[in-house]
Amino acid sequence: QVQITESGGGSVQAGGSLTLTCTTLELEFDNFAMTWFRQAPGKKREGVSCIEWNGVTKHYAEAVQGRFTTSRDNVKNTADLQMNALKPEDTGIYYCAAASTCLDTIQGLENWVEHWGQGTQVTVSS
Repeated sequence: QVQITESGGGSVQAGGSLTLTCTTLELEFDNFAMTWFRQAPGKKREGVSCIEWNGVTKHYAEAVQGRFTTSRDNVKNTADLQMNALKPEDTGIYYCAAASTCLDTIQGLENWVEHWGQGTQVTVSS
């Protein structure tokens, strides 16, 4: 059974940094794009980033472009989300997910997700 687990969440002040790590088990990791989503309180879940199986093609939501960087390790079967210059509006539950493709944009990415993690809380205080 596929397992996806996020770690690295926590509380940080605005301007700070966090790195989230996504660890997978029983997933044919090389066959999937790895994505990050987030859900703020009272809001819909939104796509944050996506990295294709080859680690080359990446897409980011406009709100995090230039501040967040996603990467993957196809040997360790892990994916990371490096978050810099965090803002209070980045607060939310962050989910790692395995998708069949990144598409050409973050919009609609959720429709391509096949496996979800349970999420990790990120809180940014002002």
